[in-house]
Amino acid sequence: MTVAHDQDAGRLRPDMDAEAVDAAPVATEQAQAEAAETVLEPLADFPHIDLRIPGEPWTNRRAAGKVLRGALPLAAHAAWSPPGDRPDPVSLIERAHRGRQEHLIPLRVARMASSPFAFLRGAAHVMAWDLAHMPDTGIRVVLDGDAHIANFGLFGTPQRDIVLDLNDFDEVTIGPWEWDLKRLVASVNVAARTHGVEAQARRLAVTATVAGYQHTMHDLAPQGSLDVWHQATRADTLSFVGIAIDEASRALVDKAVEKARKRNNKSLLEQVGERRVDGGWRFREEPPILMRVDDATREAVTTGLEHYAETLPRERRFMLSRYHVVDVAHRVVGVGSVGTRAYVALLCGNSDQDALFLQVKEAVAPALAPYLPGMPEPYSSHEGERVIYGQRLLQGVGDPLLGWTTVEGRPFYVRQMKNMKGDIPVSCMTGQPLQFFSWAYGALLARAHARTGDAAAIAGYCGGIGKTGLSEALAEWAEAYADQNEADHAALVAAVASGRLEAAEDPHV
Repeated sequence: MTVAHDQDAGRLRPDMDAEAVDAAPVATEQAQAEAAETVLEPLADFPHIDLRIPGEPWTNRRAAGKVLRGALPLAAHAAWSPPGDRPDPVSLIERAHRGRQEHLIPLRVARMASSPFAFLRGAAHVMAWDLAHMPDTGIRVVLDGDAHIANFGLFGTPQRDIVLDLNDFDEVTIGPWEWDLKRLVASVNVAARTHGVEAQARRLAVTATVAGYQHTMHDLAPQGSLDVWHQATRADTLSFVGIAIDEASRALVDKAVEKARKRNNKSLLEQVGERRVDGGWRFREEPPILMRVDDATREAVTTGLEHYAETLPRERRFMLSRYHVVDVAHRVVGVGSVGTRAYVALLCGNSDQDALFLQVKEAVAPALAPYLPGMPEPYSSHEGERVIYGQRLLQGVGDPLLGWTTVEGRPFYVRQMKNMKGDIPVSCMTGQPLQFFSWAYGALLARAHARTGDAAAIAGYCGGIGKTGLSEALAEWAEAYADQNEADHAALVAAVASGRLEAAEDPHV
């Protein structure tokens, strides 16, 4: 039900159109709560779909979103000051280390300590606490949960096109849409600071991020659900509502696409593989980043891959059956993921040149898990299935070999490794490219959210095209939170200096 405030009854009623809602007085807190519980219902799994009940018109849902501004004004998003009961950020990081491989935790600490931006990437648990202790709109979507600027990238489609989209889903869950947007704008500000961008340019980049989100959500609000789900952003066009790509950004994309096209199973085999004495392939060790595993672990991972095959569509399972495991190694990845168990399996098929690399990555509870109800069953009972389900929901085009499994009692997910994958280097995002990619990533986040959330309600809350209330508020918030992130990073560095945390030398520096 939707949508408007009935003063006499003190509740929302469904018989008012968008124009009437626009003129209606601001709803009471009770009415706002009812709006969130009815129009903006929590997402859930649908074991049975009822195709007999029509939904509300998108104009009514947009109006309901506008009404929610009475309970949480756009300007309220500008405020940030740490609550008095905010935990020590180092203690939250230590808590995130529980269950990880202890010998790799010093490497994780070293990577996080290397810069404020690296700290932000690894400190999802810190930001999760902060977001959970701020007011929220109540409009739920499937959240990426870690939508920072470095978690967008290029990858190949089954048709061998290159697309730009979100590319990391370890923290996926269900929650308020603005939590993803706030993590993104904070990362834009922090990354810009790291590369010497001045305050005014940082502000413009953040407002561009929000404008990209806002313009795209307004564009998607009236569209059919099938149209929304069909949208994907090819790297050769990079078409976004409200902005055209500039020459400098185009040059960055072209260079990144050229590198991505050269990243395939054959080139990866030459990069990380070596011949055994008997002529077969094995991984070339690069301690501690890439290490072959013992026979028992190799057997456990291979068994896990056999069970993973059961989560694939039958036609892809048939294709996978033509490969066999040649070698297995443990590979350290990322910043926040360091310490989790991440294996890479080399498989060969038609010949020893027909290589397939699969990443088998441990899936742990998302950083936002303590503060949200989580994914519906059955996706909440296996963390690997949660990640894959979320990725399939959020990405315009996905890896055809996505699946999940269990290895030695731990949940994992499986995907192809580096096949036609690439990134736009954050270090190159200054000047016009910073503005363009900030807008683009905001637009891509909006597309992802619109696949599972109510684009009309979100668009109504954000305000009309050209309205700067939300973008200005989040620019203020991002600048203040970047200050907080620098203070938290300094606390981590101090913890290393005092001996509270150990930092190992990073071989990739």
